[in-house]
Amino acid sequence: MDAKLLEILVCPLCKSSLVYRKAEQELICKADKLAYSIQDGIPLMLADEARKLSAEEIEKL
Repeated sequence: MDAKLLEILVCPLCKSSLVYRKAEQELICKADKLAYSIQDGIPLMLADEARKLSAEEIEKL
């Protein structure tokens, strides 16, 4: 994932910064408790397709 792209990407819902999880290939929004997947190096920033995070997953961040 390109470092410059990571700097400018924000959550499409709340505009907060995202946490990059390289091993899982996801961008995490802690505020909305959503995980946006990255496929073939392209972040899929659609809220409808984001995975909802459990309370346990949020605590580990």
